[in-house]
Amino acid sequence: MTGVPAAPALEPSYEVVVIGGGPAGLSAALNLARARRRVLVVDGNRPRHAATLLAHGFLTRDGVSPLELRRMGREEVDAYDNATVVFAQVGAVSVEGDGFRVTGRGVRGGADVDVRADTVVVATGVTETMPAIPSIRAFYGTQLHSCIECDGFESADRPLALIGETDDLAERALLLTQWTDDLIVFTNGVAPIGEAEEGTLARLGVRVERRPIDDVVGEKGVMTGVRLQDGAVIERAGGFLRPVWSPSLSFVDALDLDSDADGYLLTDADGRTSLPGVYAAGETTAPGPQQLIVAAGSGAVVAAAVNRDLIGLSLEDAPVL
Repeated sequence: MTGVPAAPALEPSYEVVVIGGGPAGLSAALNLARARRRVLVVDGNRPRHAATLLAHGFLTRDGVSPLELRRMGREEVDAYDNATVVFAQVGAVSVEGDGFRVTGRGVRGGADVDVRADTVVVATGVTETMPAIPSIRAFYGTQLHSCIECDGFESADRPLALIGETDDLAERALLLTQWTDDLIVFTNGVAPIGEAEEGTLARLGVRVERRPIDDVVGEKGVMTGVRLQDGAVIERAGGFLRPVWSPSLSFVDALDLDSDADGYLLTDADGRTSLPGVYAAGETTAPGPQQLIVAAGSGAVVAAAVNRDLIGLSLEDAPVL
């Protein structure tokens, strides 16, 4: 089986529309299906983990391909008669009466979407922008990674690079010292690592390289080092990147949801946003990027809140006996 859902005939309305088919969205959908809710999952099929060969730290699935994890999740959700998964890119969510209208364009053979929803779960994750270094993508997901907790173990005890341009680079370097004692931090001439931070790193044997980067180099698909703009090549056997992460949420602009300074949706502990009936799970909420198992747990928490809130709405509409 390919794990690609056929284009089903969609119902005109659903109790819950889940936007996003990653671990957070699929976990929410699975639990809602088991709560006997009519659920539609709209998956834009643009996972940021597509280049990652193996995911780690997911209980019972350590070492699984992230794409395989998504495929298995879709199949589990689709196995419930009251749940449907479709590949489509949501274009807009708007308020309609006491619910919402969700519209989107089908992708990969998926059906176009134009349905009403009692509630909406936003679980579209984040996009990542890499430092502008030509060959990064050639090694990303194999020798270069972005999640230290996810891939630190496989990179342990090797000469590593940490490449980034953000103000939290020193903090990430400190974390990475748990896995290697041979680490060089490359700021690309941008990241603001102060003297005090550099001194702390130096005491741990971490060197800070401030010269701009020309490229990441390698032979036969194997990373061998980082070439600086002055021509110097510093040997490295792999490492970690610090992308700039940002949530892609333009499709909910009309809802005017509260968000933080970085654009992540603000929610309560159960995933409720500032607009009743709209929930957020996984990386669309602060602090953003997270391990797959954390995202899946977030989806389960949100599913419980949605189900309980729908029960409450039913009680409000019930006649007084």
